[in-house]
Amino acid sequence: MANLQERLTDIIRPAVEALDYELWGVEFVRAGKFSTLRVYIDHPNGISVDDCADVSYQVSSLLDVEDPINAEYNLEVSSPGMERPFFNTEQMVPYINETVAVQLIAAQKNKRKFQALLEAVEDDTLTLTVDDDTLQVKMRDVKSIHLVPRFD
Repeated sequence: MANLQERLTDIIRPAVEALDYELWGVEFVRAGKFSTLRVYIDHPNGISVDDCADVSYQVSSLLDVEDPINAEYNLEVSSPGMERPFFNTEQMVPYINETVAVQLIAAQKNKRKFQALLEAVEDDTLTLTVDDDTLQVKMRDVKSIHLVPRFD
């Protein structure tokens, strides 16, 4: 699956960047006949519905030509939103000292799914504080991680 997402990212990134957006990430979720390709885009001025439509049109045309997915799927284009998912450690750096929701592939210290304070990001290692306990987690061990929005 990771290889497909990497290939999709490589195919989609130039089209998104040509439209002056940042490709935040790509997810392909298999669900039988209802698989979904999610493309997250970002821009310093935010993302509108029209931005998503423009990117969707370009990406859809590109994927029709490249045809990297051998199944039916729905294409969704959106901003990462307030609960932005993280696809790499570089994206997390601006969110140090924020709360993140983490799901690990395998439990560490009896924790697999939890919320934690993102203390540090170094290379591919995250330092997380959970219930006064510090965890060092390799990004390869993370199934998913996203920001927990604050409403102060």
